[in-house]
Amino acid sequence: MTQIPVTVLTGYLGAGKTTLLNRILSEDHGQRYAVIVNEFGEIGIDGDLVVGADEEVFEMNNGCVCCTVRGDLIRVLHGLMKRKASATRGFDAIIIETTGLADPGPVAQTFFVDEEVKGKARLDSVTTVVDAKHVLLSLSESREAREQIAFADQIVLNKTDLASEDELRIIEARLRRLNPLAKIHRAVRSQVELSAVLGRGGFDLERIVALEPQFLNPAHGEAGHVHGDDCDHHDHDHHGHDHGHGAGGHADRLHDDDIKGVSLRLERPVDGVRMTRWLNELLAAQGPDILRAKGIVNVAGEPRRLVFQAVHMMLEGDLQRPWGEDETRESRMVFIGRNLDEAKLRAGFEACAA
Repeated sequence: MTQIPVTVLTGYLGAGKTTLLNRILSEDHGQRYAVIVNEFGEIGIDGDLVVGADEEVFEMNNGCVCCTVRGDLIRVLHGLMKRKASATRGFDAIIIETTGLADPGPVAQTFFVDEEVKGKARLDSVTTVVDAKHVLLSLSESREAREQIAFADQIVLNKTDLASEDELRIIEARLRRLNPLAKIHRAVRSQVELSAVLGRGGFDLERIVALEPQFLNPAHGEAGHVHGDDCDHHDHDHHGHDHGHGAGGHADRLHDDDIKGVSLRLERPVDGVRMTRWLNELLAAQGPDILRAKGIVNVAGEPRRLVFQAVHMMLEGDLQRPWGEDETRESRMVFIGRNLDEAKLRAGFEACAA
């Protein structure tokens, strides 16, 4: 059965998410989308701002995309799948627009933990829209804004007409410190090539390509089958999530040093059993703090590349295509998260060498 691709559209308040969503729904691309809008509060407004005569908009009014969102989202997705099965045409893809105060982590986790959802839908990518004029202030005040950046597969740097070239370079450097993996697209009024945000395969293991070398260069970043425990209990501490949803509790942190990317490289082959044990233990201990992780691993004695990715405590990986004859056989991984001890991560990684 073909899995339906799902794009999560996130971004802080006023960044331009709904503008981008309306572009996706109104352009002549021949695709039909089901849209899930997560409202904040009991009176739905965002759904009324979404255009598109053919598309149906489903609202989740729990506000905080955390805590209850997974159950709500699973129910909506189950309903969508039943409707698609009984419709003559149905829809081709799903877009989830989160509220501007959302941590996208629980949304992404939904596609790892529910078997029916996993069987019928796949998380294609997370796109984060950023307001160039206000992003530095948002990052200094809001943990949610930082997590939205850290989780992204691609970032739409919007409203670039409101910032100078020097300011944009400073902003992009700050974004790359938070997330060395995501591609950044500059835009005005959310005018970005839709191919840049749709059909990206950012969460698709089969399409994770070699991590680009510049991501593993400190100068740019500024200084078998793997299964993790599908641990669920950490959701209930909300990863330290502040339900006030404001700067409160974070006002004393005026920089985004709590979230960063750590890139690791190992030229020697690794012991597959040791690597699996290390990753499982790492995620069990630090899962709530590890927002995203991706890696390509050279397992000793194995002709194929081991590709893995993790979202919080959930790890999945698989042996994929053989290493190419002209390909450097080395292991590379990137962790994005809070409170990451680079020296300790490097030591644990290197201890996996065969």
